This record gives sequence, C-alpha cells and structure tokens, in this order.
Amino acid sequence: MAHIDPDSPVPKYFQLREILLDLIDSDEFGIGAAIPSERELCQRFGLSRMTVRQAVDHLVSEGRLHRVPGKGTFVARPKIELALQLTSFTDDMRARGMIPGSRDLDRRVVRASAHLAKELGIQPGEEVHFIERLRTADGEPLSIERAHIPVKLAPDLADYDLSDKSLYELLERRYGLVMDAGELTIDGGLADPSDADLLKLPRGGAVLLLQRRSFSGGVCAELGVSTYRADRYQLRTLLEGPARRG
Repeated sequence: MAHIDPDSPVPKYFQLREILLDLIDSDEFGIGAAIPSERELCQRFGLSRMTVRQAVDHLVSEGRLHRVPGKGTFVARPKIELALQLTSFTDDMRARGMIPGSRDLDRRVVRASAHLAKELGIQPGEEVHFIERLRTADGEPLSIERAHIPVKLAPDLADYDLSDKSLYELLERRYGLVMDAGELTIDGGLADPSDADLLKLPRGGAVLLLQRRSFSGGVCAELGVSTYRADRYQLRTLLEGPARRG
C-alpha cells in the first residue's frame, strides 16, 4: 500500500493528493464512488485532519472530487477537453462517443448593432439571425450557444428546425457555407441566474465564456457566444518553445 514519506521534501498533503489520484486513475475508486472519510484517511496514513483536508480540497478544486453535504466526498466524472479547433458541438460530441442534443431557447431576426456589425463585417442595421440553444451530451446540459448569422448569407434559416441538429451541417448543406477558419477568445466568468438554471449549476457557478468568429471563404459567417460549464470542461493545448537561432 502506498504510504507517506515523512522525510520527503514533498509536502505531506501533496503526497496524499498523488496517492488519491493514483487510486482514482487505477479505478480502485470508480466514478461516483465515495472516498474514505477524512477521519479514515488520517488513520490510514498517519496524517492530521488539516493535512488530509488540504489534499482533498485541492482535488475538489481541480474537479477530480466533489462534495455532497451530509453524504461525503465522491469521485467526479472526468472533464471534457474543450476542442480548440473549428468543429461543431455535434461533431465533437459524436467523436467522443456521446449523443449530442439541443433545445431551442430563442430564434429571431435582429438588426445589427454597431458592435455586432463590426464583428460580423457587415453594416449596422443589417438583419442578423439570432439563435440561442441549450446543448446537451447524453442528456446532460453542457453549454448555451448564442449564434449570430447574417441573414443575407442564410436567408430562410429561420424556417429550419435545429432541434438535435448541427447548425454547421445545415449551413454547409443548404447554403454552401463551409467554416474553414476562425478566431476564438476564452474567458472565465460566473453564470447569471438564468444560465445557471439551464445548465443545472448553482447560482454564481463558474463557467467558461467563449466568443468565436467563424469564416467561410474569408467571409465572417457566424459570431458565436457560448457559455460552458467550467465543472465539466478543461482546456488543453500544445506548447512550443521559441525557435532557436542558428
């Protein structure tokens, strides 16, 4: 059995964190399983309650564990890696072996404000489709997508049902709009009350805020503003060092 090395320069709470991660990754503690209580961990590893709590708090903040008041601490579901590439939510979820879904929240045509017009590369006052949808995977709400698409690029888009369908797939099939480039901005934030309710988050729960401009043949065809559950997503990307001079 793994043990805490009192002579190691590594802090004891971090050693316990690594031990718990090993148990989670080895499936000794499966998804949804309760981990031993703080008292049991203290006894098993000869640690103080404060040290054990510090290790567990770290894993909770990292999304590997979650607490249920009055019941205990449980292994959380693995987070979904947010795709930092130009792909639709539908295709992304299918590639992960999950069933994508969507529910319309709002569909209307609006006049572009100065800011929206600048983002889309159109004139202020031009008509824009506004499409707001709740996106799900295996029935679980994961994000709220708000898409803005110039009407001149997709004139009768409002006539098409998008329930449980891919917007990008429809834009390509019906209007020949193939999204071949894009710009993505990611911020952290707190869910407003209405978004929190839709995403089944506590009021003020953490979210990732994504703004994406998608281009088709050099033309901005969509401005998407999405709110993702931060407890279900994580970001991963490759880092490269600076080029060495010859």
